[in-house]
Amino acid sequence: MKKLIIFLLLAIAFTSCKSTSTTVNKKESKTENRSLVNNLIKKATENIGVRYKAAGTTKDGFDCSGLVYTTFESENINLPRSSYEQAKIGKVIPLNDAQKGDLIFFKTNKSSKINHVGLITETNSDEVKFIHSSTSKGVIISSTKEPYYKNSFEQVNRIIQ
Repeated sequence: MKKLIIFLLLAIAFTSCKSTSTTVNKKESKTENRSLVNNLIKKATENIGVRYKAAGTTKDGFDCSGLVYTTFESENINLPRSSYEQAKIGKVIPLNDAQKGDLIFFKTNKSSKINHVGLITETNSDEVKFIHSSTSKGVIISSTKEPYYKNSFEQVNRIIQ
């Protein structure tokens, strides 16, 4: 408690000190980012069961990138509309470093370029779960343990640092 009081007194005394304000901002930023990620996942999961619709961006139907685009738009984050273009945004990270809120990309149906995207909802040591719009089942949660997604995985991008 003493250290906290001393820290606060120093912060007040040196309000122009950039390192003090940066430290506080980093902590606030991490909390804000966790909240943002949780909001994105909540928004996306509200669409579970919505049918697939090519070029869809509404409850009438979503395609994969439309679901991601609309979900991020709900938090005033503008992403490109296609999965191929979304894959160019943020920082590419290894699958084993994936976190909730990251985007996961695939090359499905033997495509030579990225053509499918999902939003990561859960990670553990040997599995990543993600929400996406599947052409056959609509908006669902799938896993990298499923052979189809394990074999077509391409990359993970961190949009929210």
